[in-house]
Amino acid sequence: MNFGAKAMLRGNKGPEVEELQIRLSGFRGTTWDGDFGPATELQVIAFQRDFMGMRKPTGVVEDETFDALKRFAQEFPIDFKKLKCLCGQCGGFGQNRFSGKYRTGKSKVEAYHRREYPGIHKAILQSFRAAKFYVTQAGFDMPFLTSGYRCWVHNEQKNRKSTNHMGKALDLDLPLKSGEDKRDDCNRCDSVRALLVEKCGFQIGWAVGNKKALEPSSIAPSWIHMDVRCYSAKYLSTKYFVKNARELDRNTL
Repeated sequence: MNFGAKAMLRGNKGPEVEELQIRLSGFRGTTWDGDFGPATELQVIAFQRDFMGMRKPTGVVEDETFDALKRFAQEFPIDFKKLKCLCGQCGGFGQNRFSGKYRTGKSKVEAYHRREYPGIHKAILQSFRAAKFYVTQAGFDMPFLTSGYRCWVHNEQKNRKSTNHMGKALDLDLPLKSGEDKRDDCNRCDSVRALLVEKCGFQIGWAVGNKKALEPSSIAPSWIHMDVRCYSAKYLSTKYFVKNARELDRNTL
């Protein structure tokens, strides 16, 4: 089964729709449930309007939209070398340990799930691509990755306990310009967070389930942290985690 082999529109269901929902994670966003409903149609419309520049978006995914999705991936590539864990022991993306295990004394929710997921979640990577598009479209410089995967070995090296970066999160920042200080950086990050809420469907904090999240400025004042830790277990299945660009953008389902 190949993604892009046939057109898609509201009412369709199946793996191709699920892949479409993942690829459009940063255009409004929805759950990747394989059901092309009104939320998915709005994703397509946002992509057609904002990236493709269509004056009258159709909400239907046909050859022109498939070609634009390929172009989107090419224009906003992901450097997986910069995503790899820096521990020097896990190979870059953990050891797939501790599934179903939670931090001692904490509730059994994803925020405390100790699992080292086998790669980075595709939805957060596609959302990062959309963030780069919207941020530069708004006149900001291109954001860059500052932190990707962090396994338990790296956590222990740095005396850190958070599990978000075990495949579910990325940190990014924007270049500091000549003459600027940390206050300027913080103000810019606040502006970018507001933009990502508006355009990409992020929430600030983790109040709502099955929704992408940004850390508030009280936690991340001078950088942008994005994650998918609010999603149900079925949306964090192993199949959604990838280790290279080929796995992220392959059309074979």
